[in-house]
Amino acid sequence: MIGKIKLFATPLALAMALAGCVNLAPKYERPAAPVAGSFPTVGGTNASGNPVAAQAPATIAWQQFFTDPRLQQLINIALTNNRDLRISIANIEQVRAQYQITRSQQFPALSAAFNGNRQSTQVNGVDTITSVYQAGIGVSAFELDLFGRVRNLSQAALAQFLATEEARKSAQISLIASVANAYLLALADDEQLALTRDTLKTREESLRLIRLRFENGVASRIDLDSAQSLVDNARFVLQQQLRQRAQDDNLLTLLIGQPIPGALPAGSTLAATNLPDLPAGLPSDLLAERPDIRAAEQQLIAANANIGAARAAYFPRIALTANGGSASTQLSNLFSSGSYGWQFQQNITMPIFDFGRTRAGVESAKAGRDIAVAQYERSIQTAFREVSDALAGQATFAEQLRAARSSADTEANRFSLVNQRYRTGTASYLDLLDAQRSLFQAQLTAVQANLARLQNQVTLYRVLGGGWSGTATPGA
Repeated sequence: MIGKIKLFATPLALAMALAGCVNLAPKYERPAAPVAGSFPTVGGTNASGNPVAAQAPATIAWQQFFTDPRLQQLINIALTNNRDLRISIANIEQVRAQYQITRSQQFPALSAAFNGNRQSTQVNGVDTITSVYQAGIGVSAFELDLFGRVRNLSQAALAQFLATEEARKSAQISLIASVANAYLLALADDEQLALTRDTLKTREESLRLIRLRFENGVASRIDLDSAQSLVDNARFVLQQQLRQRAQDDNLLTLLIGQPIPGALPAGSTLAATNLPDLPAGLPSDLLAERPDIRAAEQQLIAANANIGAARAAYFPRIALTANGGSASTQLSNLFSSGSYGWQFQQNITMPIFDFGRTRAGVESAKAGRDIAVAQYERSIQTAFREVSDALAGQATFAEQLRAARSSADTEANRFSLVNQRYRTGTASYLDLLDAQRSLFQAQLTAVQANLARLQNQVTLYRVLGGGWSGTATPGA
């Protein structure tokens, strides 16, 4: 019996030893990065005294970069609940399963089978019933992968799986950045609401005084109408900002995948928020740090392997079928000693004339590889542009904020002086109105400048590949 088993297993062992002897896929070589060797610089410095900034951005966990406890909690919730991220994770599991299916084709699949056949024939009026029963294990249509077709398909499926995993990392990076930017926008709108409410209160008090002066014949109708216009303008801006603040919460609700919890920890204010400056490194660093670039390269590797699979169609395909086990003409004797049978069958197909189908398959695979190369190079160029833009912001937004805050301080001093002069009768009410308008606008501009600076830092962190090394905190 042992000898018979060896006889049955020998062809399978030989087939597996011969499988994958030739690989017709082109040798993969990573295309040169189609960008300059360094990022363009803008006047200013990217240096930072924050020790976090000494690390490569991709190695900085998001918990280190975003230290606001309220924002951290929101990001934790988003990483758990966000539907887009759930879709990305489900895509990974689906592609992982597809890879396992494709990879399994490199190995023979053993199956157990039982067959029973009874056949009746009539010869010269005599009925004859023939019975055959078989039970055993076998291998059905296992392709002998002499030219690497199945192996290249498996390599392509593996690359697709890895690309999907990188896409999930990109989705996480984008989600974290989106939550952070939405949170910063809400903080900015809170500050602007406070400014608008204070301004409205000041203008309403001013309107009350002007109305008294008008009723006593001291102020003109023009002064009264100008004061009323300023109050109406402040009320208009207030309603606009209340609407925007409600929309901020709606956006955060969408991003975190649930209503904003009421028991979140206290957060910071926009004015007190600070994010570390980040070192840019070299454009070549993006190849290792940006998941989207790594995903594009895996797609290129898959396209390269598909060429080998397409080329293998020019050569014979050999499929093996083998089975062995017990056989008997009587069901009761099926597993009796000495009842054994085996079968070995090979099927060879060789393309001769297919009206150019095989050649077209190879050309299609090559075109797919060319598309993947272009997409890979485009992803690098896009990343280079995004980092360059964010670096330009890092070099200029800080100075822009200083200028905006200086302007707001100057306008506050001017308003104070004009207000004093107006009360002593040495300045007109039009001068006071102009000072009020300028102060309000300068204060709003300073808030917007600070928001732009912080959101640019979030963008720089994202485009440099930061945000996927951290994970959600358990129990969040």
